[in-house]
Amino acid sequence: MALKHEIQEQLMTAMKAKETVRVSTLRMLKAAILKFEVEGERKEAGDEDIMKIIQREIKSRRDSVEQFQAGNRFDLAENEEKEIAVLMEFMPPQMTEEEITALAKEVIKETGAKSRADMGRIMGALMPKVQGQADGTLVSKVVNGLLG
Repeated sequence: MALKHEIQEQLMTAMKAKETVRVSTLRMLKAAILKFEVEGERKEAGDEDIMKIIQREIKSRRDSVEQFQAGNRFDLAENEEKEIAVLMEFMPPQMTEEEITALAKEVIKETGAKSRADMGRIMGALMPKVQGQADGTLVSKVVNGLLG
């Protein structure tokens, strides 16, 4: 089943069950997909495009959570966390920090990287391997830690 169709089905189910956070999150996701489809090339969003949209929305919400927590608005941060949970249902299983570390060590060995000056080269080789399975911020943190 296409991801776009799955999102629509989930939205209908959430509306029937009157799950307000889920309904609003899925409506927002549908709007982001529609925006993608009407901008630029005007093509229908495929599963890969939708995954990128979901990743972007999750990243946005994680940033919001940090800002809300810094501003002592834990109620708003909690709502953003709930939205992240809904969006994560459509993502493939996420890699653990240990898996990312092992893969990063492999890429460092392949590229012959020695210092943080090689960070861009490592990230360029590593990110396609973890696409959709790991948060870029976590990957960057792991690589920074390995490079000293």
